[in-house]
Amino acid sequence: MNNVLLDIKRLTTSFTLFASGAESKFNTFNAVDGVDLTLCEQEILGLVGESGGGKSVTGFSILRLIDPPGRIAEGEILYRGEDLLKKTEAEMRRVRGREIAMIFQDPMTALNPLHTVGRQIDEMLRLHTPLGGSERRERVISLLHEVGIPNAESRLLAWPHQFSGGMLQRVVIATALAARPRLIIADEPTTALDVTVQAQILHLILEGVKNHGAALILITHDLAVVAGMTQRVAVMYCGRIVEEGPTDDVIRSPLHPYTLGLINSIPRSAPQRESSRRLPQIPGMVPNLTNLPRGCSFAPRCGDAEERCFAESPALRLLGGKRKVACWRAKEAKA
Repeated sequence: MNNVLLDIKRLTTSFTLFASGAESKFNTFNAVDGVDLTLCEQEILGLVGESGGGKSVTGFSILRLIDPPGRIAEGEILYRGEDLLKKTEAEMRRVRGREIAMIFQDPMTALNPLHTVGRQIDEMLRLHTPLGGSERRERVISLLHEVGIPNAESRLLAWPHQFSGGMLQRVVIATALAARPRLIIADEPTTALDVTVQAQILHLILEGVKNHGAALILITHDLAVVAGMTQRVAVMYCGRIVEEGPTDDVIRSPLHPYTLGLINSIPRSAPQRESSRRLPQIPGMVPNLTNLPRGCSFAPRCGDAEERCFAESPALRLLGGKRKVACWRAKEAKA
């Protein structure tokens, strides 16, 4: 295994919101609650879970892009051995884009509508590389070719509104790859795109990180995507990682009931006589983070929960080889 690139320890990101009512008060909750996560160089990791589980906040926390009323309350984010939480904002600006880049969810809002796409990619090169003007222009054209934009040279002066959603996401990917970062965080990169375009974009991201020798954190709610792209997967629920391990092992033999529920919810082709059956689903809803249930947060939705699950929250523990799980019944699930 390659050297450790990113080592997150006890990361806690909290938000304080004003709750109006008969008794006005401020509620503080943890969107990311004591997360431990390690990523090695050139590794591809999937971060999976339902909306509201803390996946995107984890990605933004790595880059310290948490704005008030949010704050990183505790923990360490060690990138190549240096704690990003101890860096000044000026130092972080040198990290963002050059060392760690992000592909955001919505390409429509990820780019500045007042600047051409060529200028926006060029800005990344100007800030983070020693290339001169003509060299940067050639690099921008090369990047646009790399992500599959036709007539790349003539599109340098095009504006974001002149591109489709799929083409815009290609521009965002080119911008992320421009300075050859060591780590790319892709936050639901196909959410706003047509189904027919999603596979193309995911393939581009995968090829891009491999060609540039980067590591990738793919944030998604879709375990089917993770199964085909990642080497390791971490499943998040209510701000905590509930299961982690090699992707093939987690998909084939999930140890946490939440992971099993996500896998069972994936549509599959079936014989015609079975096609009328309802798709299995996880009962209930993700609880409100300001009012989490006592014990395991998943217990109210778990069909196998026992008395202990409602009384005490299980910690993430190593359970054989490279598998980690936060479930009191994990041994039974493994068997």
